[in-house]
Amino acid sequence: MAIVAGVNSAPDVTRVVVCDSDTGTLLKHGYAPHPLHNAHVSGRCSDVDPRAWLLSLTDAAGGGLLEGVQALGVSAQQNALIPLDFQGATVRPALVGGDKRAQVAAADLIDALGGPRAWAEAVGSVPHPMHPVTKLRWLARTEPDNARRTASLMQAHDWLVWRLLGRPVRSTTDRGGASGTGYWSAATGTYRSELVELALGYGAVLPDVLGPSEAAGTTPEGLLISAGTGETMAAALGLGIGLGDAVVSLGGSGSVLAVHPEALTDSAGVITSLADATGMHMPVVTTLNAVRTLRCTAELLGVPSLEALSDLAMKSTPGSHGLVLLPYLEGERIPKLPYTAGTLTGLRQESMRPEHVARAAFEGMLCGLTDALDVLRERGVRVRRVFLLGAVAELPAVQAVAPALFGAHVVIPQPGDYAAIGAARQAAWSLGVSQGTLDPYTPPTWQGPAAQTLEPGADLAVGQAVRQQYVSVREQRHPGASRP
Repeated sequence: MAIVAGVNSAPDVTRVVVCDSDTGTLLKHGYAPHPLHNAHVSGRCSDVDPRAWLLSLTDAAGGGLLEGVQALGVSAQQNALIPLDFQGATVRPALVGGDKRAQVAAADLIDALGGPRAWAEAVGSVPHPMHPVTKLRWLARTEPDNARRTASLMQAHDWLVWRLLGRPVRSTTDRGGASGTGYWSAATGTYRSELVELALGYGAVLPDVLGPSEAAGTTPEGLLISAGTGETMAAALGLGIGLGDAVVSLGGSGSVLAVHPEALTDSAGVITSLADATGMHMPVVTTLNAVRTLRCTAELLGVPSLEALSDLAMKSTPGSHGLVLLPYLEGERIPKLPYTAGTLTGLRQESMRPEHVARAAFEGMLCGLTDALDVLRERGVRVRRVFLLGAVAELPAVQAVAPALFGAHVVIPQPGDYAAIGAARQAAWSLGVSQGTLDPYTPPTWQGPAAQTLEPGADLAVGQAVRQQYVSVREQRHPGASRP
């Protein structure tokens, strides 16, 4: 039995897992927060010294955690941009997160290339403040001296792998990480270097893109380091997501992603075309409103927690006694209504009760995510299982509504460090390929996560009626908005 490790360097903490390479059985794990003094927070974005990630990794792997480990994989937060000079030193702290400072830069880039369609066709996504290409534009416009010093570019997992290998001459990345930069195309598998020049004003050295099972190198101590990948791609690998599976993530906003055999280009920019960590593609659709809908409803009703809101909603019935909430509290991307507001309809004397409003919030949130799921289905993405992630997936009201609305089996995995587990699985894959025991095109078969599976069953027809009620209100209130 070989032993492998996986690292997930998230925005605030680093997690390390040590696994049996054959089965994926978790043997040990470690955890460490990032040093707070290395970050400067401004609004919803941060400037972070990348050394904080390395210090956190060292702490998380302390106490002999990696003793006996033969291969290690690294996953990390996505969309971080690390500009380096000709000597490999950081020009400035890394730009991470959804950087609101870059909103104007995103609009500038979209116009400079000829609009959203041109970007979607070039790299499968339209510039957003979170994208590295947009942060490059901001750097060029706001910190021109730093821009002129920039010789090469990395993301978080690229930089960690590079440092673990002792700062080799060439840096590496993987398809998953590269596909989120805004200057690499998942459809063609190539960089669009001219987009770096468009954003920065100069060319820059970019990491070599490795295949999913390739190794980035070996440390002087003999530890094999795999290609690494982004946090989302690693989590999908850790969960065992494959063709026919979709993932719905319930945060303040929501996202729907799936595994697909080909890249999906979308002229409207609704679908972001990413690559996964196995050689497949990962189309993603995001919504602006998910759990924030529930939190705002709880506050409106004076309910102390989301658990209490769920209990209240369960006292209502499917369809919320005729109430329909269009949960566009922050505007919305699906449908494209960036400046609209939410709508609550169906108010009658008998429906104006707290339990019906609570139920309408859960149904509205999940119908909005079903809209996003349908965007993928309409492009030929097959969905037979939906993995539902996020703390609110455990709420009874979510579990009662989701299967029938999604029209698919709903899988709710137990909480786990799935990005770190996915990184470990990638390490096992690279190790097996290097030893000639694994196929370079097929990741190792690991035991799946412990999970609860819910079926639509007899509630499917009821769920579709609830969905139709929602669609009717949406089309009446915003006619044609759901069409590209």
